[in-house]
Amino acid sequence: MNPGTVNRRLPLVWLALHRRRRMLLSLLFGMVVFEALIVVIAGTIPPGDLFGGGRTPPGAFKAFSGSNGDVSIASYPGLLGAGLTHPFWIALQLTVIGSLGAAAVAADVESGTIELLMTRPVSRRRLLAERTGALVAASVLLNAAATLTLALGVAASAPLREAVPEGAVFTAGLLGCALAFCLTGPVLAVSAVSRRRAHVVGAAVAFGAVGFALNFVALAWSPARSLRYLSPFHYYAPGDVLGHGGVPWAAFGVLLGVGLLGLVAAFRLLERRDLAV
Repeated sequence: MNPGTVNRRLPLVWLALHRRRRMLLSLLFGMVVFEALIVVIAGTIPPGDLFGGGRTPPGAFKAFSGSNGDVSIASYPGLLGAGLTHPFWIALQLTVIGSLGAAAVAADVESGTIELLMTRPVSRRRLLAERTGALVAASVLLNAAATLTLALGVAASAPLREAVPEGAVFTAGLLGCALAFCLTGPVLAVSAVSRRRAHVVGAAVAFGAVGFALNFVALAWSPARSLRYLSPFHYYAPGDVLGHGGVPWAAFGVLLGVGLLGLVAAFRLLERRDLAV
């Protein structure tokens, strides 16, 4: 199968990616540079020296290292995990989800082009399915850029190789894809019912920011600890994966399940929606 055949079969996927190619290339470049910086810091400065001469950081800092257990940010796995939960990392992920999520439906409704699009032989399901495919592909590329940068950095540094189990970086990268999908489903559901792209972008930011804040509060304040189960960042724990290895199947299941529920809701809402209002 040649690229031209794929383009003809999935025109909306390639069109969505082509229209945002400059943004995506900028995000990929930013992600590689940021993760490379994290690797350089981790490989040249002992993590304990970054936090007051080996003093143990507060438990709430686990949120910044992507840990729900005993992996401290003042460790090699914790510092690398911080590169996969840093607000900059989250912002890049939400930029992709918000931009392509808004473009799935809401942007065409806002611009008035949705009715013209529907006059062509494109069903609502195909429209949403192909634009969802573009969003998922962009998220996978962004997480792959982060994962490969960290993997190369770990492979090039003896201290990092000793501290991080073999294959753990790739497991953490897959978990990042699952988190992105978890946020993608609900955002697409908002796009399916919204008339403004700003509403969809705002929903993406809210889901990501509120989710991270909720997990941070649950780790910092014991009376709110049970609330951590409501945050996707409780299930996204790259620091624990980098520190102990293994595959967190339950966390994968929760993240993928939430994303799938949101995606199913998006299809149902779009099918029932009157696109003229």
